[in-house]
This record gives sequence, structure tokens and C-alpha cells, in this order.
Amino acid sequence: MFVAEVYAAVREFVFIDGNSRREAARVFGLSRETITKMCRFSLPPGYTRSKPVEKPKLGPLLPVIAAILDADRIAMVKQRHTAKRILEPLRDEHGYAGGYTVVKDDVRICRAQGQETFVPLAHPPGHAQVDFGEAVATIGGVRRKIHFFCMDLPHSDACFVKAYPRETTEAFLDGHVAAFAFFAGVPLLILYDNTRIAVAKICGDGQRQRTRGFTELVSHYLFRDRFERAGRGNDMGKVEGLVKYARSNFMTPAPEAASFEALNADLERRYRARQEDRAGRHAETIGTRLLADRAVLRALPAVPLEPCEKRAGRVSSTALVSGRTAGADASPRAFRRRTACGQCSGRAWPTRAGLRPRERRHRPALRRAAPAPDDP
Repeated sequence: MFVAEVYAAVREFVFIDGNSRREAARVFGLSRETITKMCRFSLPPGYTRSKPVEKPKLGPLLPVIAAILDADRIAMVKQRHTAKRILEPLRDEHGYAGGYTVVKDDVRICRAQGQETFVPLAHPPGHAQVDFGEAVATIGGVRRKIHFFCMDLPHSDACFVKAYPRETTEAFLDGHVAAFAFFAGVPLLILYDNTRIAVAKICGDGQRQRTRGFTELVSHYLFRDRFERAGRGNDMGKVEGLVKYARSNFMTPAPEAASFEALNADLERRYRARQEDRAGRHAETIGTRLLADRAVLRALPAVPLEPCEKRAGRVSSTALVSGRTAGADASPRAFRRRTACGQCSGRAWPTRAGLRPRERRHRPALRRAAPAPDDP
């Protein structure tokens, strides 16, 4: 076999210098067939078979091996047939008289053909992915677990991160509202996992029944939603990579802040500075590629969505209304039989704007009226 330098010299002699193939065969001392092959291929192509290898002994038994491997797809990984275990029934039941190496090579080829094939993904501008992550931080001198909302624009790798005390509907909605305001637009399509905050039920045909809060979010901002396949963890690689990146780069070592507002201000400073970096093999910065995303984002509505979970409830006879986990004061009594809007998971009291947090529960004491003085 000729080396690549000979190929390069012959191709340069023919294609660049303008000489004929007959002249190249005379100058290099090679046959015309060899010169023709060098003009067809830029590198030595190697040996190629004109027809498949014949297997006179194993050939009739190839369907038997394929049936065994197909049955192994539903078996436990540790209980699947090895090439040696496949060889035994071939000899005992089918009279196979060949060797083990031929069987082993065929099993390896069949298993490689049945494996999944992955191709690089191309993300169009204007698409987004959303997920939550967990970390540990010190807030107000107390070490605690926090949950952070992540939105990633895969086309530009621009990101938004915001921390919350808990992963609740209110945090889910507020994260979207804040992310849309940060990107100055609404993505055309957003990909989610099957979180219970957004998905109330997965129907038999694969369709998702949205929750009330998520339905209001979609109706207000008019974006299309998609969900990853159930049981598959490789559909949201971009945002899952962002969760890992934010935890290891924005929150390592464990952050310390006086409040969640201070922590989120520091996170915003960090992911804004990240827009000056180059992600992957892209020559342009994240901020430069973000312009293509912003060019196709949907315009923000005139009024942002109020990030709260709405639940219908009744005021009790003792002027109390039930919250998510505890009761709440409901003075004045004019709010009886009205729908309340709760923005916190603790106790709340109704106002014209909805429910507001209250530090502790207080029941008004029942005072007995003083007895009237005796008539003279």
C-alpha cells in the first residue's frame, strides 16, 4: 500500500500541474489503474470487499442468534446471553460444528447494530429549556438548602438563574416572569421536565394535562410548551448542564448572603459576566449570539403575570381562612365567601391585593360584655 505522501504527489502532479494520467504513470513508475485510484481517493482507501464474507457453518444459524439477542432486550442486563452461552445451544440443539470466535464476532456486530445512535442537536433561535436545581447556602446566618430556577437559551447558551427558599408554584411562575424580563422577550418554545408544578397528569396518549398555574402562565405569555419523554433523562441536556454549571461555578464554595435578594443580585452579576465568555467551539461570545435569540423572541405583554398560586377558600365563622399548610387570619369579615390569592406557603391575611404573609397566627379573644348596672 502506498503512503499518503505518494498520493499527495501524484494528485498534485495531475490536478495542479495539469499533466495527464498517462504521464503520471510514466514519471512515477505506476500502472494506470493505480494512478486512477489515486485520483479518485485523497488517501489510501484500504482493502474493500466486493461481497460479504461467506459463513458456510454459521450462516444458516444467524436467525437463531438474532432471536436470542432480541429476547435479551427485555431481560435484566446481568441475565443476558454471552457469546459463550449462545454457543452452547447452537452446538447441542442445532449441530453447529464451527468455532467460538466466529460466533463471538457475529454477536458483537449484532449488538452494535441494535444500540442507539446519537447525532448533534441544532437548536434554533428563540427556544428555551427550564429546570430547577438544589444547593446549600447560608442565608441570614442560617445554613439551609435552596432551590434555584434555571432558564437556558440553547442557541446562544445565555442563561438566567434565580434562587428561592422552596420549589413551589410561586417560585416557578416568578422565575419565568423574571427570566422573560431579563431576556426582554418571551421564547417561542420552552422545554420542561414532567414536574408536578406544570403537569397535573400524563395521559395515555402521551399528552400532558397542565396545572392551573402553568395554564395561566402559557395563556398570559403565549409560548408553546413541550415536555421531555417520560423516563428519559437526555432530552434536556442544555439546562441540566446549566444546573451543574451554576452549582459548581456560581455557588461553590457555598454562598453566604444576608437575604435571598442579596444572593440573587450576586447570581445576576455572575451570569451577566458569563455573556462575555465563549461556550463550546463557538468563535463568538454568548452575548453576541444572544442577539439572534432576542431578534425572534415574542414581545412582552403590557402587564406581567402575578406570580401567585390561586386557591378558592372560605372564611370560617371565626374570621380565619385556610392556607396551604396552616390557617390564616381573615379580618375583616367582609372577605367572607371570597376567593383568596396566596403568595406564600405560611400564614396570610387578605387585603385588596390578595394574601400577605403574617408572622404568627392570632385569634381574636372573645370578650364577655360587662353586665348592665341595676336600675335604681
